[in-house]
Amino acid sequence: QVQLVESGGGSVQAGGSLRLSCAASGYTFNGGRMAWFRQAPGKEREGIASLPNAGDAVYVDSVRGRFTISKDNANTTLYLQMNSLKPEDTAMYYCAADPRWCSGVCLSQYLYHYWGQGTQVTVSS
Repeated sequence: QVQLVESGGGSVQAGGSLRLSCAASGYTFNGGRMAWFRQAPGKEREGIASLPNAGDAVYVDSVRGRFTISKDNANTTLYLQMNSLKPEDTAMYYCAADPRWCSGVCLSQYLYHYWGQGTQVTVSS
């Protein structure tokens, strides 16, 4: 059974940093799609960062240059380093994974089968 468990969320002041982790059991981040999504109250879930099977990491404009997606060498943990946080980054953050191939922009939620339960990030001004 595949489980993805996020951690690392919390409350931080604007300009601060957080590092989110997504630990996988029954699954390895190797050869498939992986991404981070977020959902703010009253808004749709949006993909913000993905690691495609080919090419470089992809980011939405709102986080590019501030957030970095990566994974560990054992392919069991996905990370999202978030710097220069802004109040508009406040949301529930989810990691997602899927064993199918994806190259290029892989930020649609419909591309992912496995989801974590989410971790809350709150940024105050």
